[in-house]
Amino acid sequence: MVKESKSIIIPKEEAVFWLDKNGIWHNEYGKIEHPKIIRHFNLSIQKDELGYHLSQITDEVEEKVYFPHEDTALFVMDIALENQFKLTLNTTERMPLDPEQLFTRNDSLYLQTPEHCIKFSQHALVKLSRHMEEIDGRFFLILNNTPHPIPEK
Repeated sequence: MVKESKSIIIPKEEAVFWLDKNGIWHNEYGKIEHPKIIRHFNLSIQKDELGYHLSQITDEVEEKVYFPHEDTALFVMDIALENQFKLTLNTTERMPLDPEQLFTRNDSLYLQTPEHCIKFSQHALVKLSRHMEEIDGRFFLILNNTPHPIPEK
C-alpha cells in the first residue's frame, strides 16, 4: 500500500521567524539563541520558484515555511584559507571562492552565483580582509599576487 504524502506550506507573511541582515534568526521574542535550533534552521534552508524556505519531512508530511529575510538568506560563515579559498555557508555547504563573483553594496561584501546572492558574515569578512587592499578608493582581493577588483553595485 502506498501512503499519500501531505504538504504543509506556510507563506512568509505567516512565518513566526525571520533572518536579519547579519544572518541571525529572530522570532517575536527576539534573537533565537539556542544553537541546535539555529543549526536546524540553517541546515533546512532551501530555495524554489517561490523563494527561500525551511523544509523538513516528518513521517508522511512535508513542511515548507517561507521566511522573510532582511537582505539575503545565505551567508558565508567561514573561509578556509588554503591553496584555493573554500567558503562555508550557513547551510554548511562548501564552495570555492570565485573572485569574479564578488561585489560590495552598502559597506557589505557579497558573492553572486547564478542561483544565489550570498553575503559575507562579519567573521568571514575579517578573515578575508587580510587578502584585500584598497587602491585609489577601489577594493581588490589579492590572490596569488594578482589583484581582483571588487565592483560596487
